[in-house]
Amino acid sequence: MVEKWEIKRALAAAINDHDMHRMLDCFAEDATFVSPVGVAEGHDEIAWIFEQFFKGFPDLRLIVWYEAIGNDDPLVVEWTGTGTHTGPFLLPDGRDLEATGRRISLRGTCASFIDNGKIVTHREYFDQLELFSQLGMHLAMDDTAA
Repeated sequence: MVEKWEIKRALAAAINDHDMHRMLDCFAEDATFVSPVGVAEGHDEIAWIFEQFFKGFPDLRLIVWYEAIGNDDPLVVEWTGTGTHTGPFLLPDGRDLEATGRRISLRGTCASFIDNGKIVTHREYFDQLELFSQLGMHLAMDDTAA
């Protein structure tokens, strides 16, 4: 049986290579992926979320700088994601943010539950406001917030 940390590390390597086939191979067919972007269930929806990031940040790279190796349920890592916004990036309201050329450096963490050699649940945590601020966006109050 494959050691759980090998699967977690394989996912990070596949993300850095933007290799969707290898990434999805780390997940069970019916896996659940939870992130600030939303909840994805199954390979098609998980792939869609990653495709949005790869389109917007073609040089996206994760640097894992901490692994909670004393625990294997869930497997937890902390990472920094870096990239340059050179492609369209889907915003929460459904619009695309066209390339800004801005560099991002985003801190995050994730927890993966693995069963039978595949990730069955993956929870990703990062600050969307930090991401959007680095892209030059700002919060604005609408009339209903007053």
